Amino acid sequence: MPGKPLVALLTGAGVSTDSGIPDYRGPNGLWRRDPEAEKLVTYEYYMADPEIRRRAWLLRRDSGAPAARPNAAHRAVAELERAGVPVRVLTQNVDGLHQLAGLSARKVLELHGTARSYRCAGCGVRGPMADALARVAAGEDDPPCRACGGVLRPATVMFGERLDPVVLGEAAAVAKACQVFIAVGSSLQVRPAAGPAGVAADHGARLVIVNAEPTPYDDRADEVVREPIGTALPELLRKIAG
Repeated sequence: MPGKPLVALLTGAGVSTDSGIPDYRGPNGLWRRDPEAEKLVTYEYYMADPEIRRRAWLLRRDSGAPAARPNAAHRAVAELERAGVPVRVLTQNVDGLHQLAGLSARKVLELHGTARSYRCAGCGVRGPMADALARVAAGEDDPPCRACGGVLRPATVMFGERLDPVVLGEAAAVAKACQVFIAVGSSLQVRPAAGPAGVAADHGARLVIVNAEPTPYDDRADEVVREPIGTALPELLRKIAG
């Protein structure tokens, strides 16, 4: 729509905490509470150790994440799109909640992949995570690929793996093209996923950071918001929508 700025949002774990999905690196994050849990999503450990895989599948089964629903922040982004504002979301989250809230899937770049699908580490076949979790619930503690017998894993980027260079390239292009870049609920410490914030600022975008804790990009931001995301982001996006 003429006159409407292209708005890019980089969303991190803080956007989904109101949906009951805990963050990982915050003051009460999973990795801080249980450093051993990080092995469950580390590629080297996951592929080498069946016990790690069993624990990982139990964690997925019991996490509650598959049943999580979008919250006010996710809905506000979808409403921004419906208001006719060009919007792109670069998300560090793997929960798929932006799409569940109604945002067009083609406008979401999942930098770290998606936990709503599984894929085989051997043949690459993919399927709904719900199908794999049903097998776990039925008693398969480390369900193998039914096509080749290989190791099943979430379609996420695990620790020790590189991000998809195609997705990263698309994210950089969005960051260069946008007029407004909002980093919300992200520590902006995990590279290269946090990089687009700096790219956007370098190319003249208005940089807004909505996060409870300080980030390395605060001094480059045009505006820093410390208010709760569930109220701050909808208010911010309503102003942009006009």
